[in-house]
Amino acid sequence: MALTTAPPPADPADSLGLTTRERDVLRLVSAGRTNRQIAEELFISPKTASVHVSNILGKLGVSGRGEAAAVAHRTGMFAAETLTSGT
Repeated sequence: MALTTAPPPADPADSLGLTTRERDVLRLVSAGRTNRQIAEELFISPKTASVHVSNILGKLGVSGRGEAAAVAHRTGMFAAETLTSGT
């Protein structure tokens, strides 16, 4: 009897349970942006950015922004060119 498994999610963010907005925030966190910079870029309040970061840390099971960025890097979530500063 052969076992069948579901194909892996195409997007690593899906397997981590991240929403589209959390993925956007994690991309900016991985690029070294502050909550204020994230808020300005995504047209949200700094408090909302902070809440998204907290939710991301919880979902990834990490305690800091650097660890979250490392998880994103290890899973290949973002291509290197998407992490460069646009300024």
